[in-house]
Amino acid sequence: MKRRHFAALAAATLAAPAALAQDRTLKILVGFPPGGSADVIARLLAQKMAVTLNQTVIVDNKPGAAGRLVLGELKRAAPDGQTLVLSPSGAMVIAPWLYSNIGYDPIKDFTPVSRIVTFDFAVTAGPAAPQGDLKSVLAWMKANPGKANYATSGAGTVPHFAGLLLAQAAGVPLTHVAYRGGAPAAQDLIGGQIPLMVDTASETIEHHKAGKVRILAVTGEQRSRALPEVPTLKEQGINMAADAFFGLYGPPGMASDVVARIDRAVADALKQPDVQEKINNFGLVPNHAPAADLAVTQATHLKRWEAPIKASGFKAE
Repeated sequence: MKRRHFAALAAATLAAPAALAQDRTLKILVGFPPGGSADVIARLLAQKMAVTLNQTVIVDNKPGAAGRLVLGELKRAAPDGQTLVLSPSGAMVIAPWLYSNIGYDPIKDFTPVSRIVTFDFAVTAGPAAPQGDLKSVLAWMKANPGKANYATSGAGTVPHFAGLLLAQAAGVPLTHVAYRGGAPAAQDLIGGQIPLMVDTASETIEHHKAGKVRILAVTGEQRSRALPEVPTLKEQGINMAADAFFGLYGPPGMASDVVARIDRAVADALKQPDVQEKINNFGLVPNHAPAADLAVTQATHLKRWEAPIKASGFKAE
C-alpha cells in the first residue's frame, strides 16, 4: 500500500511541471497597432490555440520600426514556447537588404514555427485621387508630382518596396509615406490626406466594399479570390508582381517538440471554417505550413528580393 501511495505521489510530482506549463500564458507579439491584418490574424489564432493548448494565449501589440522592434524582443526571450511573434515577411526578407544593421539575423536568430497565410497587395485610391482606373490615377500623379504620394504600413515593409517597384514599372515617381501600421494609413486615405495606398487588401477591403475607397489593382500573378472584380497590375499593362506571407516565429533554440506542439495548434486553428472565412474576407489566403516549410519559404523570398532591392539603389537610414 505504501509503495502504491509513493508511486502515485511520484507520478503527480512528475506531472506537475507539465500542468504548470499549461497554466502559463503564451504571448503572441505583434509589431503593429490593433486593427491591422497582423493583429486580426493573431487574435484569431490566439482564440483557437488557447482551446487546443489548454492554456491562456494573449496578443501583445508593440508597434514600432515596421515590425522589427518585437523581433528584437523575441530574440532575447526564453526558448520555452511561451513567447512568439506573428511577423509579416517584410521584417524577415526585405529589411535585411535595406538596413545596414537591423539588430538580428533573420535566419539564425529565430525559430520558424508555422507559415500562417500568403497574400498579395492592393493598390487603393482614396477620395484625394481622381476617378478612373489605375493608369488614370498614375497619369494624374505624374502631372502633379507634389501629390504623388502613397501610404504603407511602415518603412522597410514589403508594401513599401512593392510601391517602389510599382513606381519604377509604371514610370511614375512616387513618394513613400510610412505609417505606424495599416489601420492609421487607411484612415488618412479615407480622410483624403493621401491619395494612394499600397498594402494588404485587408486594410482597405471593407472600405472598398462600402464605397469609401477604390481598390484599383492587386499585385499578385492572379486575381484575388476576395476581389475577383479587381484586375492585376499585369492585366493593366504594368509588368510587376509581389506577394508575401505571415509567419509565426519563436526565439532561437526552441526544442523541436515544443515547436511541433504549437504548430499542431496553429494547423487546427487554420482548418476551422470560421477562421478560414474571416481570413479570406480580409483578402488573405490561409496557407499553413510547418516549421521546415516556413524556413524554405523565408529563404526563397529573401533571395528573391535581393536583386531588385539592390538594383533600386534604395537604402534605409
